[in-house]
Amino acid sequence: MSQQNQVIFNGRYELHRRLGRGGMAEVYLARDQLLDRPVAVKVLFPALATDAGFVERFRREAQAAANLQHPNIVSVFDWGEANGTYFIVMEYVEGHTLADTIRDEGRVHPDRAAEITADIAAALGFAHKNRVVHRDVKPGNVLITPDGDVKVADFGIARALSDSSDQNLTKTGSVMGTATYFSPEQARGAQVDPRSDLYSLGIVLYEMTTGHPPFSGDSAVAIAYKHVQENPVPPRRIDPSLPETLEAITLKCLAKNPANRYPSAQDLRADLRRYLDGSRIMAEPVLAPPVDPGATGMMAPTGYGDQTALVAGPVGYQGDGYGDYDEYDDYEDEEEPKRSKWFLAALILLLLVLAGLLFLFVNNMNESEPPVETETVPGVVGQDLTVAQAAIEEAGFEVNTKFEAAEAPQNQVTAQDPAPAEKAEVGSTVTLTVSQGPAPVTVPDVVGMTELEANQALVAEGFLVTPVQVEDDEVEEGRVISQDPAGNGQAPSGATITINVSAGRGTVAVPNVDGAPEADARAALQGVGLTNITTQQQASGDIPAGNVISTNPSAGTEVTPDQTITLVISSGPDQVQVPSVQGLSEENARTLIETAGLAMATSDQQVLNPGQDGQVLSQSPGAGSQANPGDTVTVVIGRFREPELPPDPGEE
Repeated sequence: MSQQNQVIFNGRYELHRRLGRGGMAEVYLARDQLLDRPVAVKVLFPALATDAGFVERFRREAQAAANLQHPNIVSVFDWGEANGTYFIVMEYVEGHTLADTIRDEGRVHPDRAAEITADIAAALGFAHKNRVVHRDVKPGNVLITPDGDVKVADFGIARALSDSSDQNLTKTGSVMGTATYFSPEQARGAQVDPRSDLYSLGIVLYEMTTGHPPFSGDSAVAIAYKHVQENPVPPRRIDPSLPETLEAITLKCLAKNPANRYPSAQDLRADLRRYLDGSRIMAEPVLAPPVDPGATGMMAPTGYGDQTALVAGPVGYQGDGYGDYDEYDDYEDEEEPKRSKWFLAALILLLLVLAGLLFLFVNNMNESEPPVETETVPGVVGQDLTVAQAAIEEAGFEVNTKFEAAEAPQNQVTAQDPAPAEKAEVGSTVTLTVSQGPAPVTVPDVVGMTELEANQALVAEGFLVTPVQVEDDEVEEGRVISQDPAGNGQAPSGATITINVSAGRGTVAVPNVDGAPEADARAALQGVGLTNITTQQQASGDIPAGNVISTNPSAGTEVTPDQTITLVISSGPDQVQVPSVQGLSEENARTLIETAGLAMATSDQQVLNPGQDGQVLSQSPGAGSQANPGDTVTVVIGRFREPELPPDPGEE
């Protein structure tokens, strides 16, 4: 945005450029003019600023997050109201999100993944101690600095657990967060506690080590259903090289029953540190395919710190702390009826005959039909269709594709059947669901709006914005001249809209004409379109008379074509007045002439009056005339000489 149209909130926070967009606000890089430091300013969408519920949630976010001062949490400095909306001022963290890292670099090394998870757990543990649950832990809310430091951002749907003053914000059944990283209790719309954050963090750890989250689907509802009903594929079935201990930690976080997860974020962090140190961990490695009998159990809403709120039975992939039980009571064995030994012999003979017939049948089947060859289906969700198709075909399967509109990038695989890591017959078909990109959205017409107004209108509809500065003599500086795609047309949600913003009239640089004759200087200025020229005279001992001493504005300055250019023309050196020295002594005359900046030359003239001896008889130029500095004034000096007497006739 141009300097003239710079947006400043509360006379202090100067917005520079947009950094990103969240569920109810957009974030700008700004400068705190008071403290002269960069900050991030989150601005509530204007359309939501009139919703009292959203504003209240926005205010509570600021108050809750402002109390969370921790090295691994993005700090909140200020909040307020400006320009018809509300904003929060946060610490600006230079770096990139964990989502960017996974997208651009792929899977994270297991040890580095454990370190990142431990830092996130430290941040969550501190927040939980302050009775704040994040509720939206995901890679996009984790920032990594160039030095590798980890900071958790955007407590956008967090709230203080002790605050229940507003039923609209705290009622059970309000589903908030991101479906891919939901906990089962979030998916059910039940109340959540800190263990919900640990489940979401477990999904982040799973995604870092395997390259994709454990559950995907065609819609948020489908994904939420899997969180409640299905168990994730153990990470080592996707990559057998992953450490068993890290897999155990991941699956403990992903237990459906919160009671089977880590008791706290501090406990999770401690187990990750034990893993990194090579010590024995709290979680137990998976020894058999996971079974989670509590996956389909109903769970009553639980409050923070409630230890007895779960209705479902034990859930998890390792020992869950519950005692084994027998679903039947102990009964006394019924007395077996007595059978004759002949009956037993006949029964044994019959069983032997049946076993022989079964053996012959199986043997004939094996000879007539070759064994079915199976192979593990590769996991390709999240990959580009071309890459995914090559991987499926390389594993020996056929590929069938179906395209659907989705938020994922165009041609990205969003689901597959059979699921990753399942066994299937070689040559069978794997169906890939492929994104056609987001459904088209009507593009707002922003021509004539200011750059900020246009940016807000487009971002509110889910578009990205690229502003381009364009010189224009007619449209006010800072307003949109045109846009591409055009307003009221259709474009995919998330597409980039280019807006051409007026930069005002074009400018030219003043050419350097210093030292040039006036006529040449005028020609040079007119040659670049500068025709409004004036002159002024100025004496100069260095620049010849009639030549340019300087220009105003000076050479190189960018000006509009109608700008007035003044040429400062040399009138030659300044002249001085010749002093009057007639009648003065030679010495005094010389002092006076040289003080005026002139030189003195002398000539002698004989005088008969001894009083005129050594005095100036005349001067040239005359007194009061103008001369250039350094010019010579010639003076005539009287010299007395006694006249020679004629010889005395008497002396002859």
